[in-house]
Amino acid sequence: MTDRHARGMTTRRAVLGDAHVDRAEAAKTDFDRPFQTLITEAAWGTVWSDDTITRRERSMLTLALLAATGNFEEIPMHIRATANTGASRDDILQAFLHVAIYAGVPAANHAIKLAKQTFAEMEDKG
Repeated sequence: MTDRHARGMTTRRAVLGDAHVDRAEAAKTDFDRPFQTLITEAAWGTVWSDDTITRRERSMLTLALLAATGNFEEIPMHIRATANTGASRDDILQAFLHVAIYAGVPAANHAIKLAKQTFAEMEDKG
């Protein structure tokens, strides 16, 4: 295991939580192992581990980019991660308002819908 991989796992666990990472690791197969290594080292070990901007800011950027590019599947995961990164509901709404202006109202509308659903699920779980 490389230093970048170890750093990535530490950051990934801090942002997404142990339960999520444990599930992802348990589901890993020989087929997707190279992909999992890539995202752990590149996304988590390099980008998310850099301290140039805060994790709060990274959450806002990530959510805006996911919505703007129509990659809605990961929005709930990153909404849940804001409990660990410090991005508030207001921060998230502001990110999606930017999406509405710069990438389109339908994308922002769908992202806001997903955020509302995810917040409701988070409240139900306590």
